[in-house]
Amino acid sequence: MQASTITQEPSNGLDLFLSRIGYLNLNTHSVCRDFGHFRTANSTSTIGWSTFCNSKLGDRKANKAVASLRLSGGGHGSVQGLWNEFNKFVKFHCQKFSYGFASVGGVTKHGFESSSENGGFNVVGEDGNDVAVMGEVKHPKRILILMSDTGGGHRASAEAIKAAFNLEFGDEYQVYVTDLWSDHTPWPFNQLPRSYNFLVKHGALWKMTYYGSAPRLVHQPHFAATSAFIAREVAKGLMKYLPDIIISVHPLMQHVPLRILRAKGLLKKIVFTTVVTDLSTCHPTWFHKLVTRCYCPTAEVAKRALRAGLKHSQIKVYGLPVRPSFVKPIRPKDELRKELGMDVELPAVLLMGGGEGMGPIEATARALGDALYNESLGEPTGQLIVVCGRNQKLLSRLKAITWKIPVQVLGFVSKMEECMGACDCIITKAGPGTIAEAMIRGLPIILNDYIAGQEAGNVPYVVENGIGKFSKSPKEIANIVAQWFGSKSDELKAMSQNALKLARPDAVFKIVNDLHELVTQRNLVTAQYACTS
Repeated sequence: MQASTITQEPSNGLDLFLSRIGYLNLNTHSVCRDFGHFRTANSTSTIGWSTFCNSKLGDRKANKAVASLRLSGGGHGSVQGLWNEFNKFVKFHCQKFSYGFASVGGVTKHGFESSSENGGFNVVGEDGNDVAVMGEVKHPKRILILMSDTGGGHRASAEAIKAAFNLEFGDEYQVYVTDLWSDHTPWPFNQLPRSYNFLVKHGALWKMTYYGSAPRLVHQPHFAATSAFIAREVAKGLMKYLPDIIISVHPLMQHVPLRILRAKGLLKKIVFTTVVTDLSTCHPTWFHKLVTRCYCPTAEVAKRALRAGLKHSQIKVYGLPVRPSFVKPIRPKDELRKELGMDVELPAVLLMGGGEGMGPIEATARALGDALYNESLGEPTGQLIVVCGRNQKLLSRLKAITWKIPVQVLGFVSKMEECMGACDCIITKAGPGTIAEAMIRGLPIILNDYIAGQEAGNVPYVVENGIGKFSKSPKEIANIVAQWFGSKSDELKAMSQNALKLARPDAVFKIVNDLHELVTQRNLVTAQYACTS
């Protein structure tokens, strides 16, 4: 068998790993684009990646090593040896591989490199459009929040942080929210939200994906391999915003960006933080040792972060960030009820199905309609608000029903704090954001469903802390509410007090103020270093 050869640089773990499989021949070509892709040339599979060098604008060149891989049946070596060589490749890739920031030209802020032909660089302006900037310009500090629409909680936390920065610091910061996978990666990686929705609808597949990817032995090589394909695109996305602070509010938003920042030597210049948005059980990919700060909503999550290798100095337990509107003093309940067209005197329950109006909403609403009506007296003992979200079919069906009790059927609601303020308890699935908001309003919670994995721990969190109950049966849920509005009103009050004690309404403001201190300290250190130099 012909020996493996390489003309770009000495043999590394990748070469050894591939050579264990079959024939490997590496040739060097001068190429300027199409990073990290497979192509076919002369009926031979090729694997490409780029290494970039700083060069003058107008003379941007990048050498691409193109590896031709021909598999043969004569592969040798044990399975253990093959696995060892793969681990060497992962270690090499994570520690030594140099990621190129797209369209390299003159080095600008943070070491990001310019791409505009006028010698400046393109960044995102206040209107969201690209703006060419000449030279070094003073500008407000830039914050980039990385999220993905895999469920509504991640975007809600991102928007809460953005709103809090605007309220606390005004024009001192420009905050951008981006779905890193959808906006800055190619197919199939940009299909993450759609894939998530499909997996969640098929519970067994989601369980297999969630728990199967939890071990570090599984997800670390996965991220390393993924980085080889999307590093250039992600680097371009980061360069577009030139952030002073990067905030991840999603478990899949730290590993690839942190690899890029480490390769570019930017970890000491850019503050990278994680805001965990799960209350109890959370996926291990939430935690990365290279983050400046990891904000945890509960002590349980903080313990998981410590077990994952983070230091005490990296962890802050502030609570889950919710919309700043929930921090404002609550308006009188009778005033809110009048605005919503509700009965001022009757106790009220809020029934939610998330932004998409999912779950047994109609069955539960009908059961509540029967349970909250006293047949002997011929009058209602409670009232109901149903939030259908974007589910127009559900909205139409519920509005067509003739109810025996006062019922308000709503579509998508932007001011959820008012609906919660008008009610005495809530029925919802175990989403962490809704639970945190309900606790701030002092609402006892009945959980009627949860997503396996990240939401499973929210059920015991609610039940064991004495702030609610769990049941999937619409009739049982309706009976619990009827008892709370009748003979067990003391239990309702006790749970309301427990919820208020557990609530952290100022969490989002604590987070943004701590971030402000971090970036201020980082700028001072950088300035002192520059003066010394």
